[in-house]
Amino acid sequence: MASYLRCENVTIRFGGVVACDGVNLDIEEGKIIGLIGPNGAGKTTLFNALSRFQSYESGSIFYRGASIDRMKSHEIVKLGVARTFQNIRLFGEQTTLANILIGTHRLIGNPIANMLWLPWARDNERRLLRRATEIAEMLHIENELDTLVKNLPYGVQKRVELARALAADPEIILLDEPVAGCNDEEITDIREIVHRLNRELGLTIFLVEHNMSLVMSVCDYIYVINFGSNLAEGTPDEIRNNSAVIGAYLGEEYHR
Repeated sequence: MASYLRCENVTIRFGGVVACDGVNLDIEEGKIIGLIGPNGAGKTTLFNALSRFQSYESGSIFYRGASIDRMKSHEIVKLGVARTFQNIRLFGEQTTLANILIGTHRLIGNPIANMLWLPWARDNERRLLRRATEIAEMLHIENELDTLVKNLPYGVQKRVELARALAADPEIILLDEPVAGCNDEEITDIREIVHRLNRELGLTIFLVEHNMSLVMSVCDYIYVINFGSNLAEGTPDEIRNNSAVIGAYLGEEYHR
């Protein structure tokens, strides 16, 4: 498989604190890759660097073999990289449909055609509305399209954010703690959705998550970082039985 995203010796500092210390990882096309580690290990910081919301002091990040070191976050989206956030970032006073459509901004096309409401622009708007509705159906939120996001349960809001990311028609999606704050039923639904996105849509998925049941059941390969540095990597079975990972993060209950 080809590499979609690759980090080479990425280092990020906040003053005297080293958040990421020479991190290396490789996200292969078509795979579900997990990133785990203790709180404060640098996981979200690394996610922010991958999506160019965070600069890095040294090292490089490559997308399809080309450096993205100088790119901005909106340019990354145009490449085909979308993400969700650990803390939900939605427009609460807007409807679910409006929030999903925000994700289609890179697909809108010629702004002049849109301003003049030319036939092409009208056709494109109908296409994007169909796409938003199809995504909502896939995520089981089609009955909430006219609901203000602020009135939705937290778990449903997480799906709206995922729907917005999918609306950008990405090749790879970064999921930052997709089941944080969700109940057991919602976690089961998200597990199914992640599998479907990967198997049916062919999306490459890179996720940060503390729910080990989800990580171990959906991921093809897992990276572990601790104190900002690579600790281990491998298949779920290899990580589950890695003594360094057990001691630093998982605990004996995951060892078998």
